[in-house]
Amino acid sequence: MGSFGAAAVDGLNTGRPLRGIALDIGSSRTRAWAPGAGVFADVPSVPVRRGRVTDTDSQLRLLRRLAASAPGDDDPGQGTVVMLTHPVLAAPEERAATRRVVDALGPVRVISVDSARAAAAYAAPPGGGPLLVVDLGAQLTEVTLVVDGLVEDARLAEVGLDDLPESGSAPDTVAGTAADMVSDLWRHDRTGAVRRALRRGVLVTGGGALRLDVTSRLAHVLRARLRLANDPSTSVVRGAGLMLASALRHPAGSAGRG
Repeated sequence: MGSFGAAAVDGLNTGRPLRGIALDIGSSRTRAWAPGAGVFADVPSVPVRRGRVTDTDSQLRLLRRLAASAPGDDDPGQGTVVMLTHPVLAAPEERAATRRVVDALGPVRVISVDSARAAAAYAAPPGGGPLLVVDLGAQLTEVTLVVDGLVEDARLAEVGLDDLPESGSAPDTVAGTAADMVSDLWRHDRTGAVRRALRRGVLVTGGGALRLDVTSRLAHVLRARLRLANDPSTSVVRGAGLMLASALRHPAGSAGRG
């Protein structure tokens, strides 16, 4: 995992081994990952709009069902570490609202990680260097420049696959938006990192990565090679799971809690 690894966490003084769940609460789907099991849940989200939880009670009921079904300990709330993803440019109040839902699960320790770094932890190409992550989601499109495992710059647009017309194909609705955001990152880049990242290949995640019309158009406009993540719809939660597994292997210290 290299520089994308998560910080270690402390053990809640339970006297028991820590248990972990990675959660990706998306606008369309909520996905959960557990050590030894991988992605064990991929279900429709309840009121989540443009990456924001709009009905905390309904989402909490869903998360409780997922936590209860997680492989492992029969007491899902006891000593649980949750690796929680969020959009890269989510506002503090939006992150706090989602965090409150997870905190209501019980005695949990929450680590927050943005979706771009989580995806990079799972699907970044070998060799290191700057990385452009384009996440084509149901209701959000994000473009993030990751350098040395940290978010250097990012753009967010509240447009996604759900905004494509039902009849016919309009890939520019999403692909054009993503390309415009890459261009904006380029204009504001003073180090050449965006250029190097484009040469390395653009990592594309989210459900939009499965749309050939969207990815073909994006590659054409950017004139760059696209690297489609393996199972791109779940790359964020899988990457968060890898970061969680690293944290659970080193349960000392408490830095890095979101």
